[in-house]
Amino acid sequence: MLPLIYLKFKTDALIVPLNTLKRFIRLEAIAGILLFVAAALSMVVANSPLASIVADALNARAAVIIGPIAVDKSVLLWINDGFMAVFFLLVGLELKREVLEGQLSSVKQIAMPVVAATGGFIVPALLFYFINRSDSVALQGWAIPTATDIAFALGVLLLFGKRIPMQVKVFLASLAIIDDLAAIIVIALFYTGELSLTALSAAGLGVAVLVFMNIVGVMRTAAYIVVGVLIWVAVLKSGIHATLAGVVVAMAIPLRPRGVKKPQTPDQRIDRAVSPLRSLEHSLHPWVSYAILPIFAFANAGVSLQGLTIDMLTNSITLGIALGLFFGKQLGVFVPIWIGMKLRWFEMPTGANMLMLYGTALATGIGFTMSFFIGSLAYEDLDAALANSMKLGVLIGSMLSLLAAIVVLVISTRKGSQSDGLQSMD
Repeated sequence: MLPLIYLKFKTDALIVPLNTLKRFIRLEAIAGILLFVAAALSMVVANSPLASIVADALNARAAVIIGPIAVDKSVLLWINDGFMAVFFLLVGLELKREVLEGQLSSVKQIAMPVVAATGGFIVPALLFYFINRSDSVALQGWAIPTATDIAFALGVLLLFGKRIPMQVKVFLASLAIIDDLAAIIVIALFYTGELSLTALSAAGLGVAVLVFMNIVGVMRTAAYIVVGVLIWVAVLKSGIHATLAGVVVAMAIPLRPRGVKKPQTPDQRIDRAVSPLRSLEHSLHPWVSYAILPIFAFANAGVSLQGLTIDMLTNSITLGIALGLFFGKQLGVFVPIWIGMKLRWFEMPTGANMLMLYGTALATGIGFTMSFFIGSLAYEDLDAALANSMKLGVLIGSMLSLLAAIVVLVISTRKGSQSDGLQSMD
């Protein structure tokens, strides 16, 4: 865990001048490196004599039985349903905090990332649909190229240090958080199985308990977590994907105690010592960044290259995902920004230029863990060839976006790049 320093001022013990998003960006940068290592290791293992051993371990059954309640899943599904529920709990906490007191708390702050995220969702989905429109099975994966891996994308920008202005990093972080919200909605609406009304009713009762606890001012995080685990089990049994339980729990956890007013300036935040939300977010972030996401990447990124053919690289699923991530994301994110700048709807971030924003748009095409996750839902229980096509598409599209983003950002941060007309809107 990174050593972090927090300053408190005696004038008001509840408020600290702490830039939460800056800490968030630093953590995500290191997480991006770990994800790359985990993915590379997964590819090496998948093409080595260890492949069958790892596959057997991931397919091994693990059960938790408490009285009449039993959860029996493979290790891989425990990772995808359990670990990722914790990831989405963190996403929900970050989203709630940013909406209530952060970078998404005003129309002016939220406008550009919302427009960019919307374009970055629609264009890749349409491109995938166009390529796979004649294959109903392949079309189940239409949402795969709409995702952005926030850790990888921010990690690219962090490679350039102070040459990339903090405003650009904040823009990308805000866009990625909105992108995660879109993924949550997609999972809820399009990747839900046959519903169990009994389990759904139990989950609804758990949500009602969370709301009641919030209303009466319960401030103990542990109480929310206990109820949250019960909701997770109920949601798992209901047919709705269990990761959504994490988001529901996050929305119920209080940001600040009753009577504590919202901070008056952007640099002020509620001290996590009296904020259940900030305390839990602070505790979870290193675990998610340094353990949960790398484990997920290792378990899901491995693709056997034995017998790889041109047909596997050029089939509609691989092409739809790869082109959606590489071309769809950059066009969907950058074109609305460019138009908004031309029409004076948006302001250029201080110290940035259009080429830098284009490089940032390219970085949003790094789908990786989020694309793998949506792909595992879209093509669940289908044959290995289809899964490999999905994984190849994600890897190709993400790597092309990564390399192109680095090249463009190198050019955009050179001395003189801001005086060549790129920053001008005229």
